[in-house]
Amino acid sequence: MNVLQITRNLPPLQGGMERLNGHIARVLAEKHTVAVVGPEGCRRLLPARLDVAEVSLRPLPVFLLQACWQALRLAGRHRPAVVIAGSGLTAPMAWLAARRSGAQRIAYVHGLDLIVDSIAYRTFWLPFIRRMDLVLVNSANTGRLAQACGVAAARIRVLNPGTESPVASPAAATKFRHENGFGDRPLLLSVGRLTRRKGLTEFIERCLPQLCLRHPGLLLLVIGDDASNALKVAVGSERERIADTAGAAGVADALRFLPPCDDEMLSAAYEACDLHIFPVREMAGDVEGFGMVAIEAAAHGLPTIAFRSGGVPDAVIEGTTGILVQADDYPALVEAVDEWLPKSRDLALRARCREAARRWSWENFAIRLHQILAEVMPKGNAHEPRT
Repeated sequence: MNVLQITRNLPPLQGGMERLNGHIARVLAEKHTVAVVGPEGCRRLLPARLDVAEVSLRPLPVFLLQACWQALRLAGRHRPAVVIAGSGLTAPMAWLAARRSGAQRIAYVHGLDLIVDSIAYRTFWLPFIRRMDLVLVNSANTGRLAQACGVAAARIRVLNPGTESPVASPAAATKFRHENGFGDRPLLLSVGRLTRRKGLTEFIERCLPQLCLRHPGLLLLVIGDDASNALKVAVGSERERIADTAGAAGVADALRFLPPCDDEMLSAAYEACDLHIFPVREMAGDVEGFGMVAIEAAAHGLPTIAFRSGGVPDAVIEGTTGILVQADDYPALVEAVDEWLPKSRDLALRARCREAARRWSWENFAIRLHQILAEVMPKGNAHEPRT
């Protein structure tokens, strides 16, 4: 059948939503004819056989208008049987495009796009999400948020994001440590766009000084940068706030930043570090929908120490791929790091972590997505392209 995907979140933009939507396009292209409306630069990173319409990322009104026009144009050209919005933001375009071609309407929502603190968004966008034939959610928590917004439970399906299943590479880990001058220091890792929700400033202020005293030479490695391409850009630099907090807490020497890196270097970082730290905060009007970095870490054998916040519990198998503590309980977070750090280099533990992470493989994601589409598509509702 023909499928149309409409999303602002695709590579070359970086982040979990972007990787997820990229995989949705590739998975659908395995069995269907796919057209995509996405941001500038996405065409070269998608399969060549896809019909891709690129639109300007900023300003947002221009993106919305261009995406709507391109969605309607591609709906007329391809007569899709299914139209998928890659987030709540593009749900209105998906609804209109589906109405033009008589298609099934699906939106994949991630959490924040259900609770964002915007009167305009809640007034205009949420009704379109409620009118979807199917709403995919990235975690059980996002499913609860969708129901709270008025989406019928019968039209909600949980579809956790996936991850690659890399082969262990001790040599890559050794090289990464050597090239960055880390030696044999205990390494805590944080990966992702730097936002207040990620909780790094609070972790540095309330946990890192104690951990440095207990574990001499401890280093917190932060890979990421300010979320400059986010819909709502924060005032000031979160990276600067993190660095200033470390200085005020007397642990500036225990903090190291690396910029966003390619997949090879990121994989080596996961391999080289001892624990992945994910102290996500619970904030009004903001939420961690799932936590793809936790499953990526697990796939590399790296356990995660995290707060039980938002959709993070869907991304951590307690006792196997990490441990969850009550949100904002910083003393418990310190104790969890204390407990797991001494055993974090145990090869058997890391092997069990890798094996458990296979439940989130992209192969399983593809199977689940195809099953969902087969479930909701009426027989004989696939359209042929218009000549």
